[in-house]
Amino acid sequence: MALLTTADAAVELAISARTLSRWAKEGYVRPAFVTRSGGYRWDLDDLKAQLRAKQDEDGTLPAP
Repeated sequence: MALLTTADAAVELAISARTLSRWAKEGYVRPAFVTRSGGYRWDLDDLKAQLRAKQDEDGTLPAP
């Protein structure tokens, strides 16, 4: 399992890194790992699954 930085994961999702970080801080998604300095690392498959589950749950995604 390769972990991506927030910037790299955001590129894969076509959103900004700031949006992905905000979603994590708000508890909308959970990173696979948090570094000592507070940076997030993401498993892309898990992140996509979290987003699909949230969208199935309430039909929407949070604002970017």
